Amino acid sequence: MQAKKRMGRPSRHIELTSEQKENLERWARGRTVSHQLVTRAKIILLCAESRGSGAIAAEVGVDARTVTKWRTRFAKGGIESLADRARPKTERRLSDEKVEEVVRTTLQTTPPGQTHWSTRQLAKKLGVSQSSVSRVWRAFKLQPHRQGSFTLSTDDFFVEKVRDVVGLYMNPPDNAIVLCVDEKSQIQALERSQPVLPMVFGKPARKTHTYLRHGTTTLFAALDIATGKVIGECHRRHRAVEFRKFLNTIDKAVPSELEVHVVMDNYATHTAPEIQRWLKRHPRFHFHFTPTYSSWLNQVERWFALLTERAIKRGVHRNTQQLEQAIREYLDAHNDDPKPFVWRKSADEIIAAVARHCRGVLELAE
Repeated sequence: MQAKKRMGRPSRHIELTSEQKENLERWARGRTVSHQLVTRAKIILLCAESRGSGAIAAEVGVDARTVTKWRTRFAKGGIESLADRARPKTERRLSDEKVEEVVRTTLQTTPPGQTHWSTRQLAKKLGVSQSSVSRVWRAFKLQPHRQGSFTLSTDDFFVEKVRDVVGLYMNPPDNAIVLCVDEKSQIQALERSQPVLPMVFGKPARKTHTYLRHGTTTLFAALDIATGKVIGECHRRHRAVEFRKFLNTIDKAVPSELEVHVVMDNYATHTAPEIQRWLKRHPRFHFHFTPTYSSWLNQVERWFALLTERAIKRGVHRNTQQLEQAIREYLDAHNDDPKPFVWRKSADEIIAAVARHCRGVLELAE
């Protein structure tokens, strides 16, 4: 006698409105939602095609019971039911008074002989668990183990200089070139005391922390804000004489019919009498100085950071000639495919941000 084939309960039929289908298809692409929601959206879209739970589970990569679970939830609650349900609330173990004590102790005291609290030290002092202190710190965004830094400009003409420099970035003058100029001084030629081990599968490149010094060099650089190209040359010393030579290099490199606007800081080399005399002999050059303690306003500083990260920091140089050759090679490679930095902040936005920071510093200092 032939056995009858077992039949399970029929799957719930899913019908989608056009709005539901549009939302589910957007979620299934997974660009702005969690991975869990992407999976659930794919399940419901396949359910709407009247496919069985087993086939859907195999295609999506989940258990068949998971498909049944979300099919049932959607049938009962619609698209809103695909979101995670709120977890049940639990009682707080710390009273408001104890939370206040944790916060106050963190902000107003330090452990004996030390500069800041750790979670374990504070927990021991206050008689609570280390995890409780961690939760309070996270809730109030307290990070005693971290310390930021700041420097406020003391320039009396900070606002005027910011407007001048940012104006050149945002609206450069016609028939002119804008160059960000600075020096990266005291670049060290370093040789590791032991050979650098190359990168292999499963391990990064490795180097010793000890090194040998083989002299220093200074890179003078001028970044064209319009094209991203950089004019650069190395000198062993960092004086007005070397800076004047670099200005002559710029003068030769820039077409004679263009005015030259140079953005730079107030370093003594840039304002030496020798440079002032040179400036009078070259009337097409116009100097624009950034405010004191505001090197972030000079775009060439960002290029220096890229140079350090990509060509100097991990290099091995047994003499200054090798170091300077590495700098020139990076300079040539950069100029073969230059990309200008895009300046987005207006002068008003910068000044407003600095003002907000100053108010915050004054409030903390009171």
